[in-house]
Amino acid sequence: MFNGLLFLVGTCFYATSQENSIIPENAEPVLIASAYEFTEGPAADKEGNVYFTDQPNDQIVKWSASDNTLEIFLKPSGRSNGLYFDNDGNLIACADEKNELWLIDKQKNITILVDGFDNKKMNGPNDLWIDSKGGIYLTDPFYKRPWWEHEEPEQAASRVYYLTPDKKNLRIVADGFVRPNGIIGSPDGKTLYIADIGDDKTYSYSITENNALTNKKLFAAMGSDGMTLDSKGNVYLTGDGVTVFNNRGEQIHHIPIDRKWTANVTFGGKEHNKLFITAMNSVYILDMNVTGAH
Repeated sequence: MFNGLLFLVGTCFYATSQENSIIPENAEPVLIASAYEFTEGPAADKEGNVYFTDQPNDQIVKWSASDNTLEIFLKPSGRSNGLYFDNDGNLIACADEKNELWLIDKQKNITILVDGFDNKKMNGPNDLWIDSKGGIYLTDPFYKRPWWEHEEPEQAASRVYYLTPDKKNLRIVADGFVRPNGIIGSPDGKTLYIADIGDDKTYSYSITENNALTNKKLFAAMGSDGMTLDSKGNVYLTGDGVTVFNNRGEQIHHIPIDRKWTANVTFGGKEHNKLFITAMNSVYILDMNVTGAH
């Protein structure tokens, strides 16, 4: 049962329980830039700087937590989509141009980690999460890109893969999706959330000691393009703004974003207490009472 009274205000969903304290009173998303074509894949480094992609313009952009400035970090960027920092501070990118997964080090040197599976092209690496061991969970849906020469996927299905910490073994850990997209794991390494945006559902899985996924459960009857977790274990799903669920799958908040499709979200800033939101041609920041999960 949800503990607290519920009421609606405009298009937002609120709860009068303590869980609603995730956002300060009167805080609103602040537009910081709208000069892009389609923003995606935000990822924060240890200093709270946020890197995000502008895939149609083939670039990765860096937002500085120290002075709120924006600069191009890498162009061309392999048509990168989802991003995540590994445990050594390297930026891991879903490089969609050639269906690859990249490691970009601090000197911007690029190493290709994944270029296919079973001697076939990946469908199109989209989003990822890295566990404490350095293993990478990767979603691989098929979205036909105008820069591809092939019209049909080479993989038989859209799946979720796991790349072992030594980067030598890529294996299937979940399938049966229409189009898996957003993905995030809990800091304790016990739970993985995967959104099947093609079926309007988000699932939770238990992660075993050998990194397999078991105990699949419907978490929310909503898909998501990207997602993140906060320090209270709340799950943030995107699409129609940002919708926040507690760890029991109960909706506790909705953040509208100027009627724009919201592609992805993460926590950044020096204290990791700013919600960084990518939405079509724009990026927004919202001050929070919670920090990102870590």
